[in-house]
Amino acid sequence: MLLGCTASSVLGQTQAEDQWWAPGSGLPMPAAARYPNPYGELGILNTAGDYPTEGHAFFEPIGSNGRACVTCHQPASAMGLSTALIQQRWRASNGNDPLFAAIDGRNCPHLPANDPEAHSLLLERGLIRIFLPWPPRDPGGNAIEPEFTIEVVRDPTGCNTHPEYGLESTEPTISVYRRPRMAANLKYVTAADFGVTPFSIKDSRPASRDPETGRLVNMNMLADAREPTLRTQAISAALTHLETGGAPSDAQLAEIIDFEMQIYAAQAQHVGAGNLEEPGGPPALGPHAMLEGETGVLGNNTTRYVFPMGDAWTSLERSGDAEADAQNEFRESVQRGHDVFFFRTFWISDSMHINNIGLGNPIKRTCSTCHGMHMTGMDTANGFVDVGSTNLPWATENEQNPWTEKKPEMPLFRLSCDNAHAPHPFFGRVIYSQDPGRALITGRCNDIGSIVMQQFRGIASRAPYLTNGSAKNLRELIDFYDRRYNIRYSEQEKIDLENFLSTL
Repeated sequence: MLLGCTASSVLGQTQAEDQWWAPGSGLPMPAAARYPNPYGELGILNTAGDYPTEGHAFFEPIGSNGRACVTCHQPASAMGLSTALIQQRWRASNGNDPLFAAIDGRNCPHLPANDPEAHSLLLERGLIRIFLPWPPRDPGGNAIEPEFTIEVVRDPTGCNTHPEYGLESTEPTISVYRRPRMAANLKYVTAADFGVTPFSIKDSRPASRDPETGRLVNMNMLADAREPTLRTQAISAALTHLETGGAPSDAQLAEIIDFEMQIYAAQAQHVGAGNLEEPGGPPALGPHAMLEGETGVLGNNTTRYVFPMGDAWTSLERSGDAEADAQNEFRESVQRGHDVFFFRTFWISDSMHINNIGLGNPIKRTCSTCHGMHMTGMDTANGFVDVGSTNLPWATENEQNPWTEKKPEMPLFRLSCDNAHAPHPFFGRVIYSQDPGRALITGRCNDIGSIVMQQFRGIASRAPYLTNGSAKNLRELIDFYDRRYNIRYSEQEKIDLENFLSTL
């Protein structure tokens, strides 16, 4: 039987007016909180208990534009930022909230304030402008000679060709647009006790290290892995997104990092499955499971599951009570979706940092092959791969649909790999990309379009999906991978997989 929940069928108002956490509000953060989302309720667990935020560096506007860290890492959006919450904030503030600051909340700083079109990528896709120097710089600030040239083919935001902000400016800069990443469950994201070697398993180059301790890090912090630690990330974010004019103090950085490490987020209640934390239920579900889960575990589909479900929701009995039977039917669908994630094989092909590292091209695997980090579904180490979310021909954008009247929203770059290096193994020497990803940091041809995957937890609160926000909901996310790898999921498999993901 087909059984599924959609955003339109479960909660009419998915983001309440009081869900926005404004910088400087001074409200205490409770030890546990629930926030509604399209599939039920998100749970936020704060292990420090009721927590004061007045004067706290994560919650106070320490820069010049009125933002704080919490601006883009909202508890209601699983410490990320959903378009539903962004749009609600636009309406409530008439576009004047610090979230919409010119530096990166507009498509480009030169565009007019309070104009929805000037903020369209943030409002419609949840994207923040990321501006990076070109050519790239090494950790010491020295220019890296890239293996490719980059040309602007399409510039709908006007930023990459702008005389002050673009590639031809006095400080050449490339603007790409990405989703904020989730600032919760970070004990997994920052774990360096597994899968970390002196050389990246993806490209055989030296792995990143903590600049203060020299310890290896797992390079899963940002979409392009440019920041090795929470400390360097906080400094970079303060200087750019908060416009602080200088690095936060050591005391402020310690406050930010300590807070980020004490927050856990996961779906806690589901309109179809009920209480996800009830005794005897699947051990992977709920925010308390995230607190108790182990780091240093590479999940698999044989002995140690990425998301351990057990057999609590397998072959449930029917009592004749319509409501209870419907819940059990939905729970069985979630269990089947789990099995699709772990056991439904398909051919993975032409994916950089997957098919070129000795595994073969193509390889027959499952979702859990790449999404293997225990409890989160991230990669275990050096997580940047190119699954086609930003590179043509797979990236979702209107150049593939010339019959549509909607204009393209994303920039498009033409990258030409030089003859001094081997061509890209799957694309050759000329690659078209909306976001070159890791290549903007390394300058390497083989890194074009490689992006570090995000975690799955709290995903029901964080739509849209993929780094460029091109999948508006979970079904579109599943459909993207179904097209990309020609998986040919059945309709039931898609429904079951969506139901499973929505409980995480």
